[in-house]
Amino acid sequence: MVVLVVGLLIFGYYKWQHGSSAAPPGGDDTGGGSGRYVALGDSYTSSPRTGRQSGTPVGCERSDDNYPHLVSAKLKPAEFADVSCGGATTASLTAAQKTSNGTNPPQLDAVTGKTTLVTLGIGGNDVGFLALAPTCATAHPSASPCKDRLTAGGHDQLAERIDATAPKLGAVLDKIHTKAPRAKVVLVGYPTVLPDGDGCWPPLPLGAGDVAYFRDTLAKLNAMLEDQAKAHRAGYADTATPGKGHDVCTASDKRWVEGILPASPAAPLHPNARGEQGMADAVVSLLKLP
Repeated sequence: MVVLVVGLLIFGYYKWQHGSSAAPPGGDDTGGGSGRYVALGDSYTSSPRTGRQSGTPVGCERSDDNYPHLVSAKLKPAEFADVSCGGATTASLTAAQKTSNGTNPPQLDAVTGKTTLVTLGIGGNDVGFLALAPTCATAHPSASPCKDRLTAGGHDQLAERIDATAPKLGAVLDKIHTKAPRAKVVLVGYPTVLPDGDGCWPPLPLGAGDVAYFRDTLAKLNAMLEDQAKAHRAGYADTATPGKGHDVCTASDKRWVEGILPASPAAPLHPNARGEQGMADAVVSLLKLP
């Protein structure tokens, strides 16, 4: 169960400091039987277990009701390719990714000169939160074992990892533009996972101190994503603002992200079908579709 908790930290709470989405500049239109839409990303994009298996390899756990499929159904492009994969990092965009069941080719292979729209949801796995699993869960609701360790000596290790990820993401966005100069590019943020306040210990076994620390840290991660989108000619889809009030501590019929023991089909601490619809709505709104 402790291992599952860390998924919250990977994809967790995001509050975009500027409070709105930024539309993608330029590009050809996509939809109505024209254009090519390519979706890239990690498991918050692939959406494990929310729908039927889509595409290969099976180990990517890509569902047919994830937000790329929902956006495609709204757009109706001439071509659609969803190559997102659970566990992906920015390196998985340019190199093959081995999964528990098959290998996913470099995701950027799907981006061609015909591509007119790219959505990308990536970055959390680059920061490497999985190493925190053994020390984050606590029996003390006010504790902060991870914050205490990760900020010891005046160095915030997670903030440093976020800074190191920024140029990797910028390089990926530049490569997308090079491969698909006609494409609109949208970087999709992570939806709200952690609530305001102290959390909901013990169902979510993180102490209040660590909840606050990770909330602040994950805000920095997503602010970095937004900054890179601006700097590299991409739009930014804010999914955290509409996701507020739909976090893991809310009622099962309201939440967008499931808890450690999912009440709806989804991987633990990942979006359910309601969450993927919310993310799709944010992208559609950004593209100013009817």
